[in-house]
Amino acid sequence: MNRVALVTGASRGIGRAIALRLAKDGFAIAVGYAGQKAKADEVVDAITAAGGKAVPVQADIAKSIEVERMFDLAEAALGPINAVVNSAGMLKMIPMKDFSDADFAAIMGANVTGAFNVMRAAANRMPDGGRIVNISTTVVATAMPNYGPYAASKAAVDLMTRVMAGEMRGRSITVNAVAPGATGTDLFYEGKSEEFIARLAKASPLERIADPDDIAPVVAFLCSPEGGWVNGQIVRANGGVA
Repeated sequence: MNRVALVTGASRGIGRAIALRLAKDGFAIAVGYAGQKAKADEVVDAITAAGGKAVPVQADIAKSIEVERMFDLAEAALGPINAVVNSAGMLKMIPMKDFSDADFAAIMGANVTGAFNVMRAAANRMPDGGRIVNISTTVVATAMPNYGPYAASKAAVDLMTRVMAGEMRGRSITVNAVAPGATGTDLFYEGKSEEFIARLAKASPLERIADPDDIAPVVAFLCSPEGGWVNGQIVRANGGVA
């Protein structure tokens, strides 16, 4: 059976690792990206060089019309989408008192409206038996300073994940979220001191920062036949932080 996965935010970081892993598992991949076409093309090239099939699909997921177009392009190129991984998102790490209206709107647009748009399109267009996986964050549990609006946006994703799992009753579509802890992506390292990064690494009993390749197999399991009995769950992949 032809298996197709749409991965948003797949041009870099955790999304990139997920796209590459799902391709290795036999999925054709729609590599979703917002603005970094060159990076998305690199992911497509890596997948095709390894014998897989992939296409880049661009969208600002905060705009529903662009999400629908993204699905149209993915389906036209690859066929019906069996798995959707919503990895696109935005992080801004400053105290809540310093957040501007524009900062707050951008975070909520990318992380809440964007996740909703992708989940809604997946629910309406995905064949029965599919998989929806959202990328959340362990900060929802730890409530660390300076992550307020970001954590709040991902808490909304967690709740929408659980609600949609119930709404898919009778269609054998699972809906889950994976909540990484500190993970070594460009987005994570941006603006952080070495001291702060070392402190985050020590917070885990495993005493290191995760690599995106630590997260991708967890998502791959949830997208696999073996993961079919896990539904409506927020899976914390954080090395034991919370």
